[in-house]
Amino acid sequence: MADFIRVDAHVHLYRTPEEGYAEKTGYEVWEYGVQDDVHQSDCVGTVDELLQQMRSTQISKAVIVNLFSATVNRKIAVASLDDGMSESETAKRTADIDDWIRREVISFNQWNCSLSRQHPELAAFVAADVNALPGSLCAEHIRDMIENHAAAGVKLHGAFQGFDMSDERLWPTYQVCQDLNVPIIAHSGPDRESKGFAEPRAFAKMLDSFPQLRMVVAHLGGGTWTQTLDIAKAYPNTYFDCCEIIEWTQSDNGPTEKQLAQLIRDIGSSRVMMGSDFPWYDLDHSIDRVFSLPILSMEEKERIIGANAVDILGL
Repeated sequence: MADFIRVDAHVHLYRTPEEGYAEKTGYEVWEYGVQDDVHQSDCVGTVDELLQQMRSTQISKAVIVNLFSATVNRKIAVASLDDGMSESETAKRTADIDDWIRREVISFNQWNCSLSRQHPELAAFVAADVNALPGSLCAEHIRDMIENHAAAGVKLHGAFQGFDMSDERLWPTYQVCQDLNVPIIAHSGPDRESKGFAEPRAFAKMLDSFPQLRMVVAHLGGGTWTQTLDIAKAYPNTYFDCCEIIEWTQSDNGPTEKQLAQLIRDIGSSRVMMGSDFPWYDLDHSIDRVFSLPILSMEEKERIIGANAVDILGL
């Protein structure tokens, strides 16, 4: 393989194979519509699987963007409560669930950071969730993860976590990241309820308020990719990854290869990074997909596969 930097800017890892399998089988990629030949990985998101793929592809750094949803975890836990409990018993158990969720997000992020301490080739981006830790509590937790646990950045997924990217409960967290010059990687795309929490245009208010914050709009907007260029032009502090969307260029709602390449060129190829979304897709296939894009030069493709992430994320 040619000698150039290779970085995977978007991977997910799980604490056990069972947890990874449950997450993969429970998460449907629906927003792009129908495509018959989408490449799917057989991996379930263990550290060993990722490290093996990194070695075989000569990827020197991978960014772990693990996510946690208080809303989803709370819904599952509350649904398991006994219907026969009294109102006071239900209230107490619900409060216990909320306490557990707060402890769980902290524990989850600490585990995430422990991976990067054990494996320096992994960079941990920790989950921020204002439905678990409201307002300043979330910001204090994120500061602790960055200053005391070597977190390299923050991950948000408004569509899954259930809040808008411009929800002002996130303001203290955004302020901490801006003050510490720490990047955020945030999922972008539609949600099933059409609330628009993570569509590219949902980022506008927060980008206005935090012009020095490095914000990565993941998936180039996903199924709402036609909004992406307007955000890119209006906010020079936005960056992007082509994770997942690059696998769906023959789908009903995704861009064609030519449209995707033109979008990257119009944004500025230096602002776009490769991500595999492992374990949904394999690292070698993601590299091949970048190389298959038309319009872009070989130098631009090689930088998308690695050097851009080094510059954007400060790796």
